[in-house]
Amino acid sequence: MELSNLIIYALIILREFTIIFVLIHMIYKRREPSSMIAWLLFLILVPYLALVLYFIFGTRKVKSKYKKENISVNRKNHTSSTEEFEIYKSATNGKMELFFDYIESYNEFVKSINEAKKSIYICTYVFKYDSVTKEIISLLEEKAKQGLEVKILIDSLGSLYTYLFQSKFKTLKNLGAEIKFFMPIFQIPFRNYINLRNHRKIYIFDNQKVLSGGVNLSNEYFGKEYIKDRWEDILFSCKGSCVEDFFTIFASDWYYATKQRLSFDLIPIYEDGNDKIKVIPSGPDVKTDVLYETILNKIFMAKSRIWIVTPYFIPNETLTKALIIAKHKGVDVKLITPKHSNHILADLTRSSFLRELQDNYIDIMLYRGRMLHAKAILFDDKWAMVGSVNIDNRSLFLNYEVTTFVSSIESISKIETWMDELVENSIIGINSASHARVLVENLMRIVAPQI
Repeated sequence: MELSNLIIYALIILREFTIIFVLIHMIYKRREPSSMIAWLLFLILVPYLALVLYFIFGTRKVKSKYKKENISVNRKNHTSSTEEFEIYKSATNGKMELFFDYIESYNEFVKSINEAKKSIYICTYVFKYDSVTKEIISLLEEKAKQGLEVKILIDSLGSLYTYLFQSKFKTLKNLGAEIKFFMPIFQIPFRNYINLRNHRKIYIFDNQKVLSGGVNLSNEYFGKEYIKDRWEDILFSCKGSCVEDFFTIFASDWYYATKQRLSFDLIPIYEDGNDKIKVIPSGPDVKTDVLYETILNKIFMAKSRIWIVTPYFIPNETLTKALIIAKHKGVDVKLITPKHSNHILADLTRSSFLRELQDNYIDIMLYRGRMLHAKAILFDDKWAMVGSVNIDNRSLFLNYEVTTFVSSIESISKIETWMDELVENSIIGINSASHARVLVENLMRIVAPQI
């Protein structure tokens, strides 16, 4: 038999073993059927490339000697029946303030830096070099000169240019500030799972105050002047016991990046607020999908409304059916999302899900204003959810995320007013499409788990 034929037969056998191996691995990991179908189709079409990509992108809950330590998630114990079943630990008292205007968000961020006396901890997905961050770096340099502890953690892929060209941080580093990159792409390749990114936005000042939400550090998100195309987003501040929850998450991420342990300075905690606040992390460092479970639980418990704002909407089948069931129960279900986001592939993939919801009489509102990057959900008049999590598989199951639930008449009222304003500038419903386009949209569901 010729050598070329032997090579061909060997490659065919290798392909078959590859498909079987990946299938067994997915069954062992209890992957969802939709995800398994997507990967198997990919393996059949381009087996060798798919195998490499599977081990890069197919891992969700990381287990290796380089694994990031888990963040402790305290589930609520139930000793008696309650009006509303809660999965996560009980809420704590605190005070939340919301900022929807990007100039107000910027002013609050600058004010928080200027008022800091001991420490500034920053965790962000995007840190771009531009006019906004130039001023932020300058303010941080001044604080470092004053002897404050300044620690900055940036995702290396979300801020790739900043990771590759770090000269702008030279002065800040020389003044004693520490700037680290989460899962640096070119260091210890087997430790770094390129598909699992740190999408959290956590800004902690003196262990007394936290800023969080969907706002990264760049000119796209906020600034001191009006710019027509700046994105629509939410920044919020919170004080109280929630600060220690955010610190725990930041400290875990910081330890993974630096092997440095941080301790929470037990200074007097702000206790004047009456808002009920829960901070819930999600990602590979959380053993279970507690955030996803909490969202599903809130959907099933809702009695009057579920209003969702998200820039990207690519849910799994369970979440889709939960929203449809809620609508059939008489709940006012409303989805507000950009008419056109900044990701064409995400827009194409979402269409099939939007049509399914619309076919079940759920209100689809396509926002016509500037890019809508905010993430928020209202559940009745009881709870609001704000944070870094998009309603898609990547945010819910792959990325490192953090979300805050708040029960507060004032906060819920402000979010409701803001959502009403978005609706006023939205198109109602998704347009009908040709049979060919619908077929393509439905085929995109196969790749939805990885987008």
